[in-house]
Amino acid sequence: MTGLKRLGVVLTDRGSKYAVSGALVNSRDEVAAVLQDLKSDKSYAKATHNTWAAILPTGALKADDGESGAGMVILRMLERAELSGHIVIVTRWYGGKKLGGDRFRRVQDATRAYLDELELGL
Repeated sequence: MTGLKRLGVVLTDRGSKYAVSGALVNSRDEVAAVLQDLKSDKSYAKATHNTWAAILPTGALKADDGESGAGMVILRMLERAELSGHIVIVTRWYGGKKLGGDRFRRVQDATRAYLDELELGL
């Protein structure tokens, strides 16, 4: 059990669906365990992208999972929120229409939804 918190689908844009999840992590192994836990759900495993970022005691980690630049968007938001020891994963199911630069706004929106949940006492 990784303590993974899934908020589920938090927004849609032109057919694409975005979900956000996260958990406390302090090592690369814990990051890997959280990602494995998330992808144990077939719908998340089949998602187009599971982009993520985490700030660990050893430094920052991020992965775009094919959504170029999205991991950095999440990482910058974690840095601004001063949230370390936590992974945030934004999942996208592609809806058939390219979003261009709007895809970064959707990643920001999903990450913000997760950070707001944390502030409310996750």
